[in-house]
Amino acid sequence: MSLRAYGLNCTLKSGDAPSSTQKLLDQVLCALATHDVRTGSDRVANFNVRPGVTADEGDGDEWPQLRTRIMDADILVLATPIWMGQPSSICKRVLERLDAVLGEIDDDGRYPTFGKVALAAVVGNEDGAHHCCAEIYQALADVGFTLPAASPPYWVGEAMGSTDYQDLARTPDKVAQTIRTSASNAAHLARLLKESPYPKP
Repeated sequence: MSLRAYGLNCTLKSGDAPSSTQKLLDQVLCALATHDVRTGSDRVANFNVRPGVTADEGDGDEWPQLRTRIMDADILVLATPIWMGQPSSICKRVLERLDAVLGEIDDDGRYPTFGKVALAAVVGNEDGAHHCCAEIYQALADVGFTLPAASPPYWVGEAMGSTDYQDLARTPDKVAQTIRTSASNAAHLARLLKESPYPKP
């Protein structure tokens, strides 16, 4: 059974500037591809995602096209850098926009995101990886995504150091192992949920 994964890079950098967040996201997507998962990604900073909590804020809002890609996927990978110990403001905006899902619960209490798996990926040169993962996973669970077992992949360099993740000559063994485990568990879970959806409450 073929699955689809969609990644959102929540770096603050627009355009195609080098991005440690993109490197980690690409590694997660490549690991998912080994489990017969088709992948794709977008950099949110390249889109006009307006503030708000509805599915479409109008006035040139480009969130609806990103939302469609999320809803068409079986697995969402949300990748963010760490800024001041927090997920990026762009990552938080994505989570805010996903709040609209709470207004789309059907009469049986089912969310449109039920059956979809979400995976976080976090990178930075300061402490906060576990805090970022906790914020992201809490929000994604609140709007109906299912989370795979094991810690999400993350890398944290020396505090205020000059080496970024994208500068590393090789991926640290523990990071590579976590990427493989998370991807395997996410693909397995997504496949199970596709074959046997959540029942009506």
